[in-house]
Amino acid sequence: MTADQVYVGLGLIVVLAVGSQLLARRLRVPALLVLLPAGFTAGALTDDIDPERLLGPSFSPLVSLAVAVILYDAGLGLDLKRLRGHNRRVVIRLLWLGALLTLVSAALFAVPVLDMSAKAAVMLAAILVVSGPTVVGPLLAFVRPTERLRRILIWEGALIDPVGGILGALVFHGVVAGDRRGFGSGLGHFLASAAVGVGAGAAGAAVLWLVLRRARLSEELETSLQLAAVVGVAAACDALRDDTGLISAVVMGMAMANLPGLDLPARRPFFETLVSLIIGLLFVSISATVTPASLRHVVLPSLALTALLVLVTRPLIAHLAAAGTDVPARERWFIGWMAPRGIVAAATASTFSSELAGHHIAGAERILPATFMVIVAAVTLYGLTAFPAARRLGVLRPARSRPLLVGGAPWAVDLAGALSAAGLDVLMWAGAEEERARITAAGLKLAPGELLASATGAGAELEGITSVLLLTGEDDFNALASLTLRESVEGEIGRLAPPSANHGVVAPYTDGEALFGPGLTRPEIARKYEAGARVVTRPADSPPAPGEHMLFVVRPEGRLVPATQSGRPEPAPGDTLVLLREP
Repeated sequence: MTADQVYVGLGLIVVLAVGSQLLARRLRVPALLVLLPAGFTAGALTDDIDPERLLGPSFSPLVSLAVAVILYDAGLGLDLKRLRGHNRRVVIRLLWLGALLTLVSAALFAVPVLDMSAKAAVMLAAILVVSGPTVVGPLLAFVRPTERLRRILIWEGALIDPVGGILGALVFHGVVAGDRRGFGSGLGHFLASAAVGVGAGAAGAAVLWLVLRRARLSEELETSLQLAAVVGVAAACDALRDDTGLISAVVMGMAMANLPGLDLPARRPFFETLVSLIIGLLFVSISATVTPASLRHVVLPSLALTALLVLVTRPLIAHLAAAGTDVPARERWFIGWMAPRGIVAAATASTFSSELAGHHIAGAERILPATFMVIVAAVTLYGLTAFPAARRLGVLRPARSRPLLVGGAPWAVDLAGALSAAGLDVLMWAGAEEERARITAAGLKLAPGELLASATGAGAELEGITSVLLLTGEDDFNALASLTLRESVEGEIGRLAPPSANHGVVAPYTDGEALFGPGLTRPEIARKYEAGARVVTRPADSPPAPGEHMLFVVRPEGRLVPATQSGRPEPAPGDTLVLLREP
């Protein structure tokens, strides 16, 4: 290819990747529903974005390293303290039962239906074992099921990718070599690969942990160091033994998330941006390698294979995995309705399909298009039905607000009690022992640990926080905490308005909306409370009377809407008003 063609090809891939994600966000659908058709269409219309022509033999290694970065980022979210008891048992069963039953059912089905040889069918089945956080995570964020379901499915997706990647590599080498040494030899190879990945990942995490602990690095350099470490370790592992880099990446991420003494941020804007871009680039690139001609004879058989995996295999796996645990039936059914395939399946299919075809394995040329069709069909089905299914099963997170109130002044405790009386699940946090004792004495839930850990859901009982209200007596603390928590809390951050003449270290009255109406600054609320004002609730059957200051409106479904300095919400019939009433 000429330099001009390379420029055009690379530019198109980047534009399509980002443009597809923007369109998906606009349409409020999973990005994969747009990325795959966009890449396939572009690949059918032009030869300029064929990654195998653009990058040649370096395409496959680059895909492997890019997937390693994705899995490292997924591993950073795997806190072992969150996976205990029956949840851990379910995840372990989902991994080994899922791999075994998917491998057997897909292989047996693919031989007659897709007209493949047994070797090609086993290769396809090994590829389809994986699920992956790249598609499970966005789907769960869209559906918002209960925290327990989210945790189980995220753990399964993050761990099954490296397991499936190694399984695919072992099957590939066995097929190419005509391996007949039996199960024991294959198991030995699998364990050896796992040992390489786990050992290298643990060693890389130990070195990275020491450097981050002892060196004072900026956030940018710290992120760059993590990126270099995971790419370097994954590349070394893959050079030593195929696809062990995926295991090393997940192990490094899990280790960094669980080792003591590190203060890694709950949100990593650079990594999140990089992972999002990598996902888009990979899906567009790989789907561009699928031609319309290659799909001609596999569309209907692949849809039949998808139906088998979605309607029979996955529900069976989910119910067997949850047998004998405290996971209720409705959650088992939802687990059985969430197993989309993602980037690891596409990447391994792209790598192995052409190589097996080169070894004249009958049906090998159908592996990539069949995998493509299964990915598209499964993601489309789950993307369109997961939310209605979760709602029908009753496993959605409750829409009711769950605010975290920071501060333990008497009026703040009074406010928390009023919100609790209005039907909200209220949490409080305070640093001073006197304030913590006051919260406990009022019968309110006190969030343990540090503020940042509490607000980001580090403890199991803190998950599901929808907003943080900063109500302390320190304006600078409220302003600084607002800036810090904005990077780690998904919900809204509210804070008290400081006095208009206040000059804080971060200009606290310039960042975002301040709580409550005009004139209700922090010292003014404290003064009114000391003068006898109290926080009360009443139905919104009439507007606030003179001497009543609106603080919040609680909607009938339990949604908390604050009054702010720029305006107050309009009450409607059925609402509950939370007011500061003067004597």
